[in-house]
Amino acid sequence: MKLEVVTIGDELLLGYTIDTNGAHLARELAGVGIEIVRRSTAGDDAAEIAAAVREALERTGAVITTGGLGPTSDDLTKPAIAAIFGRRMRMDEEILEKLKARWMARGWSGGFPKSNEQQALVPEGARILANNHGTAPGIWLEDERGRWVAMLPGVPREMRGMLADTLMPLIAERAAAGGETPVVRSRTLRTTGIGESNLADLLGDAARGPAGMPLAYLPGWEGVDLRLTARGLPAAEAERALDAGAATLRAKAGKWIYGEGATDLAAVVLDECRARRVTIAVGESCTGGMLGARLTAIPGSSDVVLGGVIAYANAVKVAQLGVRQGTLDAHGAVSEETVLEMAAGARERYGAGLGIAITGIAGPGGGTAEKPVGTVWLGVAADRRMEARRINTVGDRDEIRRRATQAALALALRTLRDETL
Repeated sequence: MKLEVVTIGDELLLGYTIDTNGAHLARELAGVGIEIVRRSTAGDDAAEIAAAVREALERTGAVITTGGLGPTSDDLTKPAIAAIFGRRMRMDEEILEKLKARWMARGWSGGFPKSNEQQALVPEGARILANNHGTAPGIWLEDERGRWVAMLPGVPREMRGMLADTLMPLIAERAAAGGETPVVRSRTLRTTGIGESNLADLLGDAARGPAGMPLAYLPGWEGVDLRLTARGLPAAEAERALDAGAATLRAKAGKWIYGEGATDLAAVVLDECRARRVTIAVGESCTGGMLGARLTAIPGSSDVVLGGVIAYANAVKVAQLGVRQGTLDAHGAVSEETVLEMAAGARERYGAGLGIAITGIAGPGGGTAEKPVGTVWLGVAADRRMEARRINTVGDRDEIRRRATQAALALALRTLRDETL
């Protein structure tokens, strides 16, 4: 089954709200073999909503909308779509009574607002989709040609709950009745420390996708994700194809791959430390605690992370991390020598097995010809090994700090595994 999604709301077009609903729908529907072939967005205008849905119906005959089901004047989804199907709006007394009961149960002051009655207006012949997570019911509208539109609220919590409770079982039932068993499945491998083009060169013949499966390159501040997609196969066959494709990618780029799916590199480092009974201490300058925050955001990190120092000023590097003043005078705060002393100092201060340090120039000012903005030194200190690495990263201040933190975690992981860079 193929369908389209139309998300509705001026706030989406103006950029004030990010469309997380469309992404969630795509992931959930793919798991039951339903492919979203197009996503579009319409503002809070009846004509625009009707045009977007009408065009989508002509292409696929199956549409899901989100948004525009509320009680205010800009909630126009139901009447706009009802007009496409030639249906008039009617008051559903059962829905109205439930809305009033919900209002009273919550103890809100004043009488039931007249505007909320709009949520009980439904197109004639519509199927009501129960909303156990909010006030606005969903609507299923279908014509004699079998074309259908499912209207869901735009509030993400309500939309996701209704999708799982009500709409997914209905769509899956229709798909099964049509004998459609193929699925759409994806597998994501996460890499860091290697650029997109270098990664493609490393993959060689597999760069366009192993075993005929499409391969997408998804670069971000964490690294480059590799996403394989299997389409049109039964579930078990799709999983076997993805296993084989992932194995091919690992054989070629395993050195740079640190996990699958939504794996956080910080969690991988913590697991590696647990396996080796190693604790961590950090010393940070330009990242201002971001590395410590990444590590301690992982549940259970307290058995590995001992503590850290935000040594922004040189005086703090000296007093709290044991960096020698002579080192700072000779090489500067952003240098290999300083970052190694920071890592060793953090390790010694807290009695940790592994010290990790970052110092750099995050900008937008402070750069020089020799050390431009984006220059960062990373350092790790362990029992048998000390490593330092300079990276020259790009982006605004926040991106530079995030990239530096990710690179420090990657250096720590390779140090723990005794791998060469």
